[in-house]
Formats: sequence, C-alpha cells, structure tokens
Amino acid sequence: MKKLLKRILALIRQIFQQFSSTEKPSTRPSYHPPIPPIAPILTFVPQWENGLVLVCSQCTVEQFSLRSHRINRGTTASEELQNWLKSRLKFDGLWGKYRVVSTSCLGVCPQSRVVVVLRHNAVGQQCFIVSPQGEREILYSYIKQLNQ
Repeated sequence: MKKLLKRILALIRQIFQQFSSTEKPSTRPSYHPPIPPIAPILTFVPQWENGLVLVCSQCTVEQFSLRSHRINRGTTASEELQNWLKSRLKFDGLWGKYRVVSTSCLGVCPQSRVVVVLRHNAVGQQCFIVSPQGEREILYSYIKQLNQ
C-alpha cells in the first residue's frame, strides 16, 4: 500500500512539473478540421413584450383543491397559481405584455411552496418561493409594479 501511495505521489509531482514548466512539450501539431458554418435559426419578436413568468410545475405534486371550487379538484397548487396569474393578467389588461408558462423542475423544491421566476426586460430575472394561496397577491404586486 505504501508503494502504491508513493507511486501516486510521484505521478502527481510529475504532472505538476509538466504543467508548471515553461517549455512546450514536444508533441506533433494536431489537425483540426475546419468548423462548418452554422445554419441560421429562425427568430421572432415575442408577443410578451415586458416579461415572462415561469411557474414550476413540480413543486407541489400533492393534490390541491379548494372547498369552494370543486371544479379545481385534481389540480396541483402550481397549476392553480399559474391559472390564477393568467386570469389576473387578463383582467388587468396585461396578458399581452406578460406570459405565464409552466416549467419543469427548477431545482429548488421547497416544501408546500412554489418556485416562480419572473423575467422582466427592464430588471432581469427575479426568483421567488411563494405560498400558492397566501402570497400570490404579493407576487402579483411585483409583476404589476414592474409594469408602471
């Protein structure tokens, strides 16, 4: 085992010496074929001119139902928040300026909360962790404030 460790340390020293030396190693120049030109991809100007609201669809996989809204039985809290944001934006006449989109996991995974990313052209992006029922008005106030 000691011999193996000594050999590994010797190899590591050799590697460090090779990289720290100012001399170029004597290797043959490698041939790199020319890079073919990249074909253009169609672009467009989006309808949502102010921003984009991304709602994580994986945050609350437990079922969410409102007692007063039996129609919503079977929807998740993420879907409920997304639908609520869409309806509020439409009601306030901001639907063309903003777009609410469901996205897959954003890697934060808060318990009983939803991750929302607000991408606005003027301020960049803001990431929120919200309670789908308790803090949705506060979230909407951020969105509305950016429009003024």
